[in-house]
Amino acid sequence: MEQESIRDAAIRLTMMPRDTNAHGTVFGGVILSYIDVAGGVEAVRHTKHERFVTVAMKEVIFHEPVFIGDLVSFYATTLKVGRTSITIHVEVEAERFGNKGQKVRVTSADITFVAINENREKVNIG
Repeated sequence: MEQESIRDAAIRLTMMPRDTNAHGTVFGGVILSYIDVAGGVEAVRHTKHERFVTVAMKEVIFHEPVFIGDLVSFYATTLKVGRTSITIHVEVEAERFGNKGQKVRVTSADITFVAINENREKVNIG
C-alpha cells in the first residue's frame, strides 16, 4: 500500500460562516488573502527576512468551491529567489467536512514578494 506523502502546510484552517457568500460557498477573495498569507509565511521561512510586500499574484483559477466546515490547507514552495524578490507557489486543497477525508484541489497561484525594511524601502534578501 502506497503511503501518502506528508506535506507541511504553511497555513491550515476551517472555513466558517463569516467567510461565505449567500450561496454558502467561501468568497474567492478570502481564499486569495490566505494564499497571500501562506506565500508570506514561506518567504520568511525560506529567507529569514521578516518584511515582504506582495508585488504580483499570477492567474488564479478556481477548480472547486470551498464550503463552510471544509479544512483548507495552503502548501507553499519557493520557486525563485532574486536579489530583492522571491517567488512562491501556493497550492490550495480542501478536505470536505463530513465526507470521510475527501480532498479536492481548489486552486494555485504564483506570488512575487519584494523584501523591504522598516522604512518600506526595497532591500537585498539575505
